[in-house]
Amino acid sequence: EKSILMVEDDPINMKFLTVLLLNTGANLLYASNGKEALEILDNTEVDLVLIDMHMPVMDGYEATRQIKKKFPGLPVIAQTAYAMKEDKANCLAAGCDDYLAKPIDKNKLCFKIERLIFPGKF
Repeated sequence: EKSILMVEDDPINMKFLTVLLLNTGANLLYASNGKEALEILDNTEVDLVLIDMHMPVMDGYEATRQIKKKFPGLPVIAQTAYAMKEDKANCLAAGCDDYLAKPIDKNKLCFKIERLIFPGKF
């Protein structure tokens, strides 16, 4: 069974993502900031991280850099409310494998997740 770690400080967004991801059949894990995410990753096997870039305590850019240093093969999808070109570049520079602008498009989200952790489905 695949595990997806959702890192998001907004409970409404977290609920929205949960609803979207339930149909993947993946085990869903939650963290409300980058520091929490790193603690979970140290103790739990995860197949994909879906991370908000703008959070308190430790933002998604710093968290992604640390995740990629420790777990270079772990796919990370960034999500940000600011859909500007440099945002995408910043996410990719931090080590993210893919990028989604908010509001999240359900089909894009599912496609990107399937491409990264369910490659056999295509």
